[in-house]
Amino acid sequence: MLKRVLGKTGLEVSVLGLGTVKLGRKEQVKYPHKFEIPDDAAASGLIVVAEECGINVIDTAPAYGYSEERLGKLLAGRRERWCIVTKVGEDFDGGVSRFDFSGSEVRGSVERSLRRLRTDRVEVVLVHSDGVVEKGMTEGLWGELERLKGEGKVRGIGVSVKTAEGFASCIARSDVLMVEVDPADSGLLVRLAEAQRRGVGILAKKALSSGHAADPGASLRGVLGVPGVSCAVVGTINPGHLRANCLSVAGVR
Repeated sequence: MLKRVLGKTGLEVSVLGLGTVKLGRKEQVKYPHKFEIPDDAAASGLIVVAEECGINVIDTAPAYGYSEERLGKLLAGRRERWCIVTKVGEDFDGGVSRFDFSGSEVRGSVERSLRRLRTDRVEVVLVHSDGVVEKGMTEGLWGELERLKGEGKVRGIGVSVKTAEGFASCIARSDVLMVEVDPADSGLLVRLAEAQRRGVGILAKKALSSGHAADPGASLRGVLGVPGVSCAVVGTINPGHLRANCLSVAGVR
């Protein structure tokens, strides 16, 4: 699978990434069909298929239930081939999301993620925005992210944004931004061009509209055809769907 450089992080990432919310959470998600969280054998098989297809980006978060903990076991012995993206700011427990964007919680969240993932660092940490914090992130929040980066616990920092205002506010201090990419949104294309000029890597989220895309292959190719987009992250627990998605981007350059 084609790889692209993720902005100024220098990381080489596959154009397709694996999202893992379905490995640890099935409550309050927006997918069109009900699903069951796969057992360990099925989850392990999914990781093997991803590796066979050339995927090296895996996206997780504390808000994805016990996804991080499962990945810590699933990636044992193969961690070095993976670019792990996780998040801070949102936890999900008892069917409810809890948001805390304080500097102290950011550090605590990263330390917990490292333990669950059984690693000493992650490639990317993003603020899991609620759509409000991204418009005016505090110095305490940015400062803690930058200190974690300086300590080598994180290679790239940034925000998973929900708004144009958040994108504009966070671009100056981010190495990576995660954003929904609509190739027909001219305003977004201008913002992505600015990110590209600044060397900010772009991860595309919800490239298949949370499972609602009528033509997944066309949707993925459209997103990956937007200048500046390094990787489209797609969540699935179906190996057949994963292989089909990989085949659909085989011609992307």
